[in-house]
Amino acid sequence: MANEIPNAFYAQSGGVTAVINASAAGVIETARQHPDRIGKVYAGRNGIIGALLEDLIDTSLESDEAIAALKHTPSGAFGSCRYKLKSLEENKAEYERLIEVFRAHNIRYFFYNGGGDSMDTAHKVSMLSERMNFPIQCIGIPKTVDNDLPITDNCPGFGSVAKYVAVSIKEAAFDVASMAKTSTKVFVLEVMGRHAGWIAAAGGLAAEREGDAPHVILFPEIPFDQEAFLARVKHAVETWGYCALVVSEGVRTADGQFLSDAGTTDAFGHKQLGGVAPLIAQMVKQHLGYKYHWAVADYLQRAARHIASKTDVEQAYAMGKAAVEMALAGKNAVMPTIERLSDAPYRWQVGEAPLSAVANVEKKLPRDFITADGFGITEKARRYLQPLIEGEDYPPYVNGLPYYVRLKNILVPKKLPEDFTL
Repeated sequence: MANEIPNAFYAQSGGVTAVINASAAGVIETARQHPDRIGKVYAGRNGIIGALLEDLIDTSLESDEAIAALKHTPSGAFGSCRYKLKSLEENKAEYERLIEVFRAHNIRYFFYNGGGDSMDTAHKVSMLSERMNFPIQCIGIPKTVDNDLPITDNCPGFGSVAKYVAVSIKEAAFDVASMAKTSTKVFVLEVMGRHAGWIAAAGGLAAEREGDAPHVILFPEIPFDQEAFLARVKHAVETWGYCALVVSEGVRTADGQFLSDAGTTDAFGHKQLGGVAPLIAQMVKQHLGYKYHWAVADYLQRAARHIASKTDVEQAYAMGKAAVEMALAGKNAVMPTIERLSDAPYRWQVGEAPLSAVANVEKKLPRDFITADGFGITEKARRYLQPLIEGEDYPPYVNGLPYYVRLKNILVPKKLPEDFTL
């Protein structure tokens, strides 16, 4: 095995996005350009679980056309998961299992496409592999619709969600405005964002002139003040005839409690939120008497490849490509980043950050991105957000529907005893 060309392992982690597959395409296509350095790219079926269970997908069996089609296909082509590896001290066996699987399949490159928890995992695998005398180059690939990874200017996946939310609130507002005289006067759109209000802020891009929706944005960073909120809604209805608002799922009270805390947690230990839009809408009805409608963008916002940002698609692909190039250059325990050079014209380049500086750090929406009253975005926020939603990159359409590829996802024969359980 010492003389064999080493293989690579790629996995998708956490919530998927409209462009995470573009990063996968960047990894696989770039690796295929270096057959003398990288043998095969194995993908984990259902993310890191695929490595633990030795469920490895042989991407070399996919055609060049199928891999290229990943660039316009949403969600995770190989399956993702919410599975947080515990610390080395708590469960060293899981990390040792990863190294065991990598050793059995001559995997020397580990590309992990995810958020802060994933960067932490990649960093730990890198350190442990050295100790176990089977060095693996671990490169993180940024991905999160929440846009909350530090150091990188923005995160692949965010720009497309931002575009979807801005377009959605703009279109819904036209609908509500046309019916407000005799029908609905308040519309509430709930968007993702547990601790950081980047997605909610993106809705503010729809307000291009005075009176445009959203008239109110509720951010996790601003403690919810019911009296001020209701006054703002009442003012909008009395001034413009209706009120359309964007609310982040992570809105909290002054004492830090989520408005919509469902009392449960997910696999990463994050609070499961029960839906803040109906709560806010009912509050408006109870105190102001306005007829309302509400909607939860939920999976629609992160799966909407048909309206993806071209900037986002290009950056997602570039991060996958850069990850392979960094590995081939001998780098380890790093993550490619997006470095902004200018706002207008928008220019950016690929940078890098150590995984140790990225892992488990959340980047919140800066206070100077939020207006003084706490219900809107500033011009500084607009300058930051605007370039990230620009450009269209429509998928091909067949029979009136977007064409999305489904890979064969053929598994590699297992080499280890099937005695490992999660």
